[in-house]
Amino acid sequence: MPHTICYITKKNNNFAKNYRLNKVELNYYMDWQQRTILQIGLDGQNRLKNSKILLLGCGGVGASCAEFLARAGVGNITIVDGDKVNTSNINRQLCALNSTIGKLKTQVTKDRLLDINPLAKIDIISEYVKDARMQEIILSDNWDYIVDAIDTLSPKVYLLYYAIINEYKIISSMGAGGRFNPELVKVVDVADSFNCQLASAIRKKLHKLNIFTGFKVVFSPEFVDKKNLIITNDELNKKSIVGTVSYMPALFGLHCASTVIRDLLEENTVNKQA
Repeated sequence: MPHTICYITKKNNNFAKNYRLNKVELNYYMDWQQRTILQIGLDGQNRLKNSKILLLGCGGVGASCAEFLARAGVGNITIVDGDKVNTSNINRQLCALNSTIGKLKTQVTKDRLLDINPLAKIDIISEYVKDARMQEIILSDNWDYIVDAIDTLSPKVYLLYYAIINEYKIISSMGAGGRFNPELVKVVDVADSFNCQLASAIRKKLHKLNIFTGFKVVFSPEFVDKKNLIITNDELNKKSIVGTVSYMPALFGLHCASTVIRDLLEENTVNKQA
């Protein structure tokens, strides 16, 4: 049966119970999520509302991904990042405004997401995590999906390794910096990524851990001119800075969010048919 506007008017208690929504939630979702429900149906919206997403990294990619997930009605998002907004973030990060400089990116993003959907459950962990702490967070809940938007190599590899050996679904963003052409951005299995220095380094480290495939990455094979890169000692956890245009990190975040949403809905359809 096609999803038509008649769905939006059905509000009886049995219907709400079937979708694990109380009456207030059902009315609210049917109001602000009309367009989404027309696209994916109430089964799909219910799946997103009850999904738990762990998102690590709240910069240009992560904050954009979080917003696209929230606007689709994803109801439970945990965001991990220890960074604060600074002036250099303003050109590309949703959480970065002149009014938010010096504030925690996680808190700014949480406030923004709750302004989009006050019924969402947004948890934040305002830490730089690695090693045992990373493993603790990964194992702290039964995540439906993990998003890797970390921009440094070592914690990124650690996250991917522990997510994979614990059989969590995960999508990982490769480097958006230095890229300019949005038409070249792709989502592929990590084994099929190419001409991306970060993806190459990750593959090499994971190969040593006997992981060769099994998770998706967002990447661009576009050539990065070295003249757009400078060495720095001023950035925490970074040895260099690469030029970045406004739209590329957001586009990588959009691809992350799209992959998560479509995979969750596809899984929901398969489970209902089984």
